[in-house]
Amino acid sequence: MFYKIFWINMLNKIIAWAIALLMPCLSISQDKARPFVPYVKLEVAKKRADSICKLMSLDEKLDLIKGYKSFYIKPFAKYGIPQIRMADATQGIRIMNGMGAADEKRMDKTTSFPAPIGLAATWNRELSYQYAQAVGEECRQNGIHILLGPGLNIYRNSQCGRNFEYLGEDPFLVSRMVENYVAGMQNTGTMATIKHFLANNTELDRKFSNTILKEREIFEIYTPAFKAGIDAGALSVMTSYNLINGEWAGQSAYVINQLLRKDLGFNGLVMSDWNSVWDAEKIIKSGQDLEMPVGASLEKARSLLSANKVNVEEIDRMVNNILKSCITIGFLDRPQLDKSFEKKFSEHKQVALQTAREATVLLKNTNGILPVRSGDSKILLTGTFSDSNAYGKGAALVTGYDVVTMKSALESEFKDRLIFNKQPSDDDIRNAPLVILSTGTIDGENFDRPFNLPSEEEAFVKRVCSLNPRTIVVVNSGSGVDMSNWDSKAAAILYAWYPGQIGQVALAEIISGKVNPSGKLPMTIERKFEDSPAFGYAPANKPVKWPGSDATPREKNGTRELVYDIKYNEGIFVGYRWYEHKKIKPLYPFGHGLSYTNFVYKKLKVDSKDFSRNGQVTVSYQLKNTGKMAGMEITQVYIRDKKSSVERPVKELKSFDKISLKPGESRNVKLTLSEQDFKFWDTQERKWKLEPGEFEILIGSSSENIALAGSLSL
Repeated sequence: MFYKIFWINMLNKIIAWAIALLMPCLSISQDKARPFVPYVKLEVAKKRADSICKLMSLDEKLDLIKGYKSFYIKPFAKYGIPQIRMADATQGIRIMNGMGAADEKRMDKTTSFPAPIGLAATWNRELSYQYAQAVGEECRQNGIHILLGPGLNIYRNSQCGRNFEYLGEDPFLVSRMVENYVAGMQNTGTMATIKHFLANNTELDRKFSNTILKEREIFEIYTPAFKAGIDAGALSVMTSYNLINGEWAGQSAYVINQLLRKDLGFNGLVMSDWNSVWDAEKIIKSGQDLEMPVGASLEKARSLLSANKVNVEEIDRMVNNILKSCITIGFLDRPQLDKSFEKKFSEHKQVALQTAREATVLLKNTNGILPVRSGDSKILLTGTFSDSNAYGKGAALVTGYDVVTMKSALESEFKDRLIFNKQPSDDDIRNAPLVILSTGTIDGENFDRPFNLPSEEEAFVKRVCSLNPRTIVVVNSGSGVDMSNWDSKAAAILYAWYPGQIGQVALAEIISGKVNPSGKLPMTIERKFEDSPAFGYAPANKPVKWPGSDATPREKNGTRELVYDIKYNEGIFVGYRWYEHKKIKPLYPFGHGLSYTNFVYKKLKVDSKDFSRNGQVTVSYQLKNTGKMAGMEITQVYIRDKKSSVERPVKELKSFDKISLKPGESRNVKLTLSEQDFKFWDTQERKWKLEPGEFEILIGSSSENIALAGSLSL
């Protein structure tokens, strides 16, 4: 087995080296995700799981399907089943010493990467693989078998406290990022858990909200990313807290057996979110396999068996799914703890730094105030997160080590030109040649927060921008925020998300011009929350407030009460689809992001001559850097159905590429669209449908900025 591990690791290294060597000649992203290489072939894993299941007693089976010591699956040494350890998050490992098993190895160090929404803002598929690979290696170094991520719920509601854990509003973008994340994670020997299935798009009383939606939006918006993760080989899925059309997702046969297993084809381990299911009979019959954290509801399983309300075959199915996933990735054949990965922390830090460089989005740059030129003029640094980093809270909290603040990063970059004053006077602000102002929000699990900044924060940003027209605003947040009151007054705006432990170094490099910003928004930023399709979701008796208010879920005597319905009346019109459908102009559109150089698009060609044979359309065009600085451009391909029997979005993202160009350099870009890209979900026939007709192919730098348009007939 040692030699098998060695050669798998060597293969991954060879692939990485090859890509690194070819990178100058290739566009940065890939048309196809890198594959996950199972440690044990699936058919072999199935047979081994079944043979172990047949040896187990009923008591042992019932213990295996219940979580153990909060973050474990129970070990059975006589069957070769180790104690399977789990850990949160997506952007690194949440250190939780003392909160799991008493005999767990103590964790002292883990890298804090930029938040996943920042990873999505890179639009870099290869970087998603590297990011996940680094997190997976740190899991191995700490003996963690299962990472409880990545999260990939769609950004529907800008007030959702967990948006920072997810990958944006567009199902195509999320799908391409997650398939690479899954492969990058699992090729290290750490199991990925794609979550939260399904439609968990708010944190306000999340255990008590009933998501009401129809099948078309389920298949077109809320399941494509899960399908991509499954097709990439994800071995675990976590269900969500909320109800779906009247039943809790984690015990819903429609959600798990029908949607997840039958429609999406998932055959691995399904686990509940912590304390999210209640009815043992429904849990067993729904397709659920593992109740976390301790299987409190499944304590009733034996009495249900005695009453013939469930059967042993259903228990065996749960056991087999757990074992099959664990065997496939090698948990029964090798130790998970691998101290050799300790030496890779420096590499992981570089991945985190590169992610932050490519994640930062330049929203606005009046008169080219950025980059800040060399000189003797002073720079005033102020604001909430100027001397302390912002992190999302909850399961995804990862603070890291050797943390670099904005103050220290800018001091290193600008030396004695930088003046730090967290509470400057009006004269200090007015007289500063340049102001860098840090603002943002602290988002987190189990609460939603208002779209607007806290009142004192809002007043401060508005005051500074009003007093000094040469103010550069840096926003640290996990979602869009209301910038309407000061957007027109700021000279420049950089969206830096939650940048992780070293992301402020990337920010300083971008401000000074050492790095050209290349991030683009993975979601739309509306002008006001009333413009959002989610507006009005909060019940009158549960207004969205900042933490510290009465924002905790209600749970009495172990029972649950349904608090409110969330009706997805917008259907498939989520994100930019909604704003274009309703003709509402956002503050900043999906896919938007500026550069310090300029890119020109030319010579679009759309070739569909082979469509009838292989179901493919080739789109090619020329991209040229006409500026004076090297840069990366994310080119975006959208499709518009000119006439359809059902209502469709104005346009939908169906391909993208990230391309690096030197000043004056041109590149011929060639992308392929598949037959699936032109389909919609037919609710009558319950299948994807392609209607013959005329389509437009739209190429641009954002959903709003379309540079080229072509057409084809299918």
